[in-house]
Amino acid sequence: MGADLPDYYFRVRENGAAVFRLGTENRQRRIEMTEIAAVNVKNGNIKPHGEVELTVADRGAIEEWLAARQVQLAAREVDDILRTVDHLNLTTQWAQARATDAQLEAVTDQLLLAMHDLRSMLVRRKAERLGKPE
Repeated sequence: MGADLPDYYFRVRENGAAVFRLGTENRQRRIEMTEIAAVNVKNGNIKPHGEVELTVADRGAIEEWLAARQVQLAAREVDDILRTVDHLNLTTQWAQARATDAQLEAVTDQLLLAMHDLRSMLVRRKAERLGKPE
């Protein structure tokens, strides 16, 4: 394997990734990608592809990628929520300073319902956390 290429490539997809073992050990030095497994990030399942038997090195690399990916996605999720807070603030400013009556009419009911739903759930979850013994 060339020094510039990793041993594995993870093609990210909706709930995880397809895992490929990379190889250049051929006469043309072309990159060969052999699919060896599918990984589900949500439940941690690693499913070998076809008749492939995963080596200890394969499993180790996949588990390492899986752990890093789960951390990355959790951080993105929190960042997305913080961006939503920013967007709500921008929406408030827009509604106060620039929105026309027609624009407000088009969005008010949907915003009020979404905010009511969010507030209800947040209050309920906060009450649950406050009621838990530490």
